[in-house]
Amino acid sequence: MTSTPIDALRINGPRLWDSLMELAKIGATKKGGVCRLTLTDLDRQGRDLVVSWGKAAGLAITVDQIGNVFMRRAGRDNSLAPIMMGSHVDTQPTGGKFDGNFGVLAGLEVVRTLNDQGIETDAPIEVALWTNEEGSRFVPVMMGSGVFAKAFTLQTAYDAKDTAGTTVREELERIGYLGTEVPGQHPVAKYFEAHIEQGPVLEDNDKVIGVVEGVLGIRWYDCTVTGMEAHAGPTPMHLRKDAMQVAAQIMQEVVAIALRYQPHGRGTVGMVHVHPNSRNVIPGTVKFSIDMRNVDAKLLDTMDVDLRAYAAKLEQQTGMPIVIEEVSHYAAVPFHPECVAAVRKAAEQLGYSNMPAVSGAGHDAIYVARLAPAGMIFIPCKDGISHNEIESAEPEHVTAGCNVLLHAVLGSAIG
Repeated sequence: MTSTPIDALRINGPRLWDSLMELAKIGATKKGGVCRLTLTDLDRQGRDLVVSWGKAAGLAITVDQIGNVFMRRAGRDNSLAPIMMGSHVDTQPTGGKFDGNFGVLAGLEVVRTLNDQGIETDAPIEVALWTNEEGSRFVPVMMGSGVFAKAFTLQTAYDAKDTAGTTVREELERIGYLGTEVPGQHPVAKYFEAHIEQGPVLEDNDKVIGVVEGVLGIRWYDCTVTGMEAHAGPTPMHLRKDAMQVAAQIMQEVVAIALRYQPHGRGTVGMVHVHPNSRNVIPGTVKFSIDMRNVDAKLLDTMDVDLRAYAAKLEQQTGMPIVIEEVSHYAAVPFHPECVAAVRKAAEQLGYSNMPAVSGAGHDAIYVARLAPAGMIFIPCKDGISHNEIESAEPEHVTAGCNVLLHAVLGSAIG
């Protein structure tokens, strides 16, 4: 048994950092990032390395039919469902060293620390490695955790193809990660996921730990404004049916709506198609994307109502047809109060500056939260940059996030 009191327990920060840097060599890019697309040979190498580390730490390995990997450390009572930690090791084509990888290796470091100190937990502890979180090669995104939570079927995932026409099932089999366990039959008592923030809020507020309370809900739309093409020279301004000018007003209103519903309102127009897209022709049709987000489902519904009301009023004023089509809707996900409280308590007991946080990006914890209490821990990333080869995190923040993970997990796995 350990001579170190539980409250004084800390992870081995340099060991965690070295593991992150070692994993980052697989698929390393010239600009200092990582390209390790899901179910490629590089993904297999990354998985194999993590699994080898898990075996060296005495963990029992299980792989399910969608390739999710579960690495289990036994507890005193193995009839109890495990306390699970995890994330993913697949990356974007121009990804960084920390997105996903930190959550998996932080979980492994928690296990290594418990081993070092001879600490036995009541419940088993597991580290999960989820398949295809990024969705950069195959869609849907968060595939492994989505199948696990029955958000979509195993067959849907198996049938997904990349640009070369290769299926997920073919690649799982080829790289040796087509397991036998039925997804979702693996028990989970609680789930904690450590992650870089992928945004600038923690850094802007000079905080080390983000206590993640939930994930923003998302509504995606395609908006089409129809006017009339005409010559840019001979047509007076008051006689024009300029679709671009009407579209621009809606684009500005998207931002205004987001600003009205702070602190978590988001509004973005990221894609615009103008027809006929000629410098001396008044645009006749403009089609553009709208991305609206909020952490509260009612507020997101209100933002939807505001958008449609504004478009209807503008259509009446201008006489130009405006069509808003919702193309995707992801509900906001609040994390479980017990898990949120466990993360906050750990951060405060460890003396780390912290603040409530929300995630604007998708994570595997979203789907796991459908099956068990779940929570997340954020640490800062430099300038809020992620999905980029220059993605960066400070070693002391990596250590802090893992220490919080350790104590949040121990609070659930002991006693």
